[in-house]
Amino acid sequence: MSPEPSAPAPAGGRQGSFDELGRPLRDVTFVVFDLETTGTGPADSEITEFGAVKVRGGEVIAEFATLVRTSNAVPPLITVLTGITDSMVATAPALAEVLPAFLEFIRGSVLVAHNAGFDLSFLKAACERVGYPVPAWEHLDTVRLARRVVTRDESPDNKLSSLARLFHARHEPRHRALADARATVDVLHGLFERLGNLGVRTLEDVHEYSNRVSPAQRRKRTLADDLPTGPGVYLFRDGSGRVLYVGKSASIRARVRTYFTASETRTRMAEMVAAAERVDAIECAHTLEAEVRELRLIAQHKPPYNRRSRFPERTVFLRLTDEPFPRLSRVRQVRADGGTYLGPFGRVGGAELAADGLQEAVALRRCGGRLSPRQSNPACALADLGKCGAPCDRRQSLEEYAAVVADAREAMAGDPTVVVAAARARISVLAAQTRFEEAALARDRMVAFVRASARQQRLTALGVVPELVGAVPTADRGWDLAVIRYGRLAASATVARGVDPRPWVDAVVATAETVRPGPGPTPAASAEEMERIERWLATPGARLVQLTGTWAWPAAGAARAAAELPPLPRTDHRDLTHRPGEPHRSARTPAPGKS
Repeated sequence: MSPEPSAPAPAGGRQGSFDELGRPLRDVTFVVFDLETTGTGPADSEITEFGAVKVRGGEVIAEFATLVRTSNAVPPLITVLTGITDSMVATAPALAEVLPAFLEFIRGSVLVAHNAGFDLSFLKAACERVGYPVPAWEHLDTVRLARRVVTRDESPDNKLSSLARLFHARHEPRHRALADARATVDVLHGLFERLGNLGVRTLEDVHEYSNRVSPAQRRKRTLADDLPTGPGVYLFRDGSGRVLYVGKSASIRARVRTYFTASETRTRMAEMVAAAERVDAIECAHTLEAEVRELRLIAQHKPPYNRRSRFPERTVFLRLTDEPFPRLSRVRQVRADGGTYLGPFGRVGGAELAADGLQEAVALRRCGGRLSPRQSNPACALADLGKCGAPCDRRQSLEEYAAVVADAREAMAGDPTVVVAAARARISVLAAQTRFEEAALARDRMVAFVRASARQQRLTALGVVPELVGAVPTADRGWDLAVIRYGRLAASATVARGVDPRPWVDAVVATAETVRPGPGPTPAASAEEMERIERWLATPGARLVQLTGTWAWPAAGAARAAAELPPLPRTDHRDLTHRPGEPHRSARTPAPGKS
């Protein structure tokens, strides 16, 4: 048998280096792209703008940028955030004209995006709408790379704006596709520079590094061997028994195993696994019980590697003070004093935004201290600006100010229409004057107030119910049962398929926890626990088995106003702590790390 022919020698007669076993990054053509859209998901939203930069060897080869004509009007809030208006897209080419050119532009390249899943989902949907087959694009996600390379001490998060500042990017993200793509190029090169110092020099190395499993993770895989397979809660503990992390899952063993594989990419989780010595499990009847137990255990142990839900006691409420001329004040808890409250807010910033939203619409006084109807005090500048009726210097009588307070109470506890109308009017004026940052702030204040009011009304409705028994069908046609008392999960059980659930209902009610409610919208449980219960009760096929009392909220209340609000970025829904001067991005729902 003749010997096999040897591989050709590299040019110049030299032996190839290990780098040549893969595709060196300097030889790969990348297309860094960004899309602006009319909403949060490709199912009901459209692309309004393409922006892309083609780079190779650290040099820009070409750029691609165009607006896209949409079939529906651009939502006003998108215009506020991005500056893209209906008149701008009216004369732009349609998606069917833009997409072929963009696909040709990216052909043969590796795609790069910040939070690539979002942009790729819209790109795939665009191909399906136009009738093109959806290619399997090779891609990199700068958010995922940043999680492996950037430490928490360097940057508080992996948003594009934060990483651009960290890497001293030449281009600043500003809510437009090409500008954000250029900024992402600078971030990509900054990440590649760091990866090069770690010996990552080929595209294959980058993919492998993104999925790297640390030796500590591999060594701890046996911690999951004896865990149960059903739903429940798991607790990672260190050698002294201290709880490091609490999680929940529909399958405890399967979930814990993922912490020791490449699917776990969070740097802090690798640190946690390295410190963990054992994993304890608490089996639960169903996923709702697991979610609730997780929240309670996090609040109890305050594990260092859990970021959320650790301090439910730090909630904030807005309260109308009890005095002749009431004003808004921030308090930590609701008392049984018959006062008017709004909350709870997870952060002080959210409470401040909501307070500003109310005070922009209703001229409550903003000064501190108690005012007497028999004593006159100098008025502040807000009176001259028309933002306060100045009861301090008796320009406004006690009766006139009482009418203002009545409007504020109605907005806080009933219908927030006055706040919404005032905010929309102000947004329209500011947008017409191209004062988009101020318009965005006015929008944030309105959203903070309306969502807080709607949330309070939902929580209050559930919190006043003495007992509610709910049932949700399981995948195998059994039933998950839950007893809720004053908004607190008091007992749970699962009934197998074919078993009469009525005796189980009687048994779970008889053994349920006795709950003594306190005042306010969260009388016996945290707001998070009550919201988990609400979502569970809204599961398709859920049944209301027994109800003591009434479970309802106002038909003309804040829930209706909240439902009419257009979709907003996730950061607005969750934090509502935007400060003047901070940039906003297009109205879409980015994953953590998306600017």
